This record gives sequence, C-alpha cells and structure tokens, in this order.
Amino acid sequence: MTSDTLKYYYSAEKMDGKQFTIKTMQDIEESLQGEVDTPHRHDYYTIIWAKDASGKHFIDFKEYAIENNSVFFISPGQVHQVIADPNPTGCVITFTPEFLTIHHISEDFINDLKIFRNCDENPPLILDESKRDKISVYTNLMIDVVGNRHSMYEEQLGALLKLFLIECNNVCVLDKADNRQLSSGESIYRNFRKQVDKNFYETHKVSDYADQLNITAGHLNSVVKQYLGKSAKEYIQERLILEAKRLLAYSDMNAKEIGYALGFDDPSNFSKFFRKMSSLSTAQFRQEAVLS
Repeated sequence: MTSDTLKYYYSAEKMDGKQFTIKTMQDIEESLQGEVDTPHRHDYYTIIWAKDASGKHFIDFKEYAIENNSVFFISPGQVHQVIADPNPTGCVITFTPEFLTIHHISEDFINDLKIFRNCDENPPLILDESKRDKISVYTNLMIDVVGNRHSMYEEQLGALLKLFLIECNNVCVLDKADNRQLSSGESIYRNFRKQVDKNFYETHKVSDYADQLNITAGHLNSVVKQYLGKSAKEYIQERLILEAKRLLAYSDMNAKEIGYALGFDDPSNFSKFFRKMSSLSTAQFRQEAVLS
C-alpha cells in the first residue's frame, strides 16, 4: 500500500458510459499490459468470479485468497486491489445503481442480499460443482447477449443479473445473524443503514438518526442489535473508522484535514477517536499502511 492519491473509477469513464459490462479475466489481464492493479474504488458494483485462478484480493485492509470458483462482491465506494497470478480464467461483471433502477431491481433487493457489504468482512463465496455449473449458464447467457445485442438485450441482462445474484445469495453463509427473519424492524434496519451510508460524514449521533427515522434512540439500538449484534453507535463508529483508514492509507490528506472531512470540529477529538478505535495513532497507522 502507499499513501498516493487513491484512484476513483467512475462508470462513465471505466465502463465507457455503459450501465452494465461483463468481461473475461483474460481480457482484463491483457488490458493491464503487465501493470499491477493498484488500490482503487468505483461508483458501481463489481463481481469477480475467478473460475480457475489464484492470487490475492485486498478489500478494505483485509486480504483474501483467490481460489478456483471463488466469487467476490465489491460495493460502490469500497477500496480493493486484485493481484492475480498469470493466466486467470473467469469473468468480471460491473453494473451501476442506475442499471438496477432502470430494470426494477430495488435498492431493498440489494440490501437484502448477504453478498454485498460496504463495511464488513468480504470473504468470497466458494461455489461447489453444481452451483458453478448453474452460475455458468447465466454468465454465458450474459456474454452472448452483450455480444449479439439481441432484441431487448438490456431487459435480458437485467433479468439474468437478478437470477445470478439470487443464486449466489442462496449459497451465501457469511452471516447467520442476517438469516434471521426479523420483519418487525426490517424497515428501520434498512433505512438506518441507508442513512448512515449517506450521512456518516456529517452525522455521528444515534439520536440524530433516530430522529430521522421518527423513533427513539433506544428503539433504534434495539433493532440494530437484533440484526447486527452491535449497537447503532458501534455501527456508526465502524463506518467512520473505516473511512478514516481509507483516507490515511490512500490519500495525501493529513490527519487534521481528514478529521474535518469526517465531521470532527476539533482535530484532537478525531485523533482520540482514531486511537481508541484502532489502538494506533493516525501517524502509526499511516506508516504501517505504507510499509505493508
């Protein structure tokens, strides 16, 4: 890792203005022309299915092994880096939030999936032979549709993507807590996570989020605890510390600038918060990130 300015890829540039793309890992390897992938983030969703590949995948400071038939899911805003060994096979699917909207795939559908996580552990799904074969049907159809531009091909892609995601979600066992049916607080839980993702730079208090949702802070904490096994305050703090680490590791902003950017009025409060959450000073963390 380095503290160089973090690359941010936008769909208009990286996806050539398209809302959906599917490419083989071989094609992507060729396009890199021997250059090593650097840590970056995008404003669109990415799915990497390594059919026959090995290497490492770093997602938000965690390292995961790339194995045969492993599937990675990266949400908009996450920082990741793929270091694959030569001659990988597989495919990479990218799609924008707008693509989901156009094809009536709701935000709630994505939030209900256990596979896209923007601030938690992101281990890959490992597909067995039967699931691999079933998933292959969908990806092969996507490649055919993109290549031949059949009539209503975009509608076909939307339907195929949804089926692909459902199949992946069916084999996901990443978090048993998320499998519990807690419908009474489902709307509160969903909306809380949406609001945190949108407002964590400016809003840090549980009571403020509770006010936005027209409930008490106690009730919000109870609901979040049921779903995530942690308090609403802990979730907000984890979202803040992750963004702080991203900025320290991948940007040229100093600690004072990062503190202000994350909504801390006093830089010393940010420094105390960072040390409490990470057991390191901002300078120590940045130094370790540069050396790792």
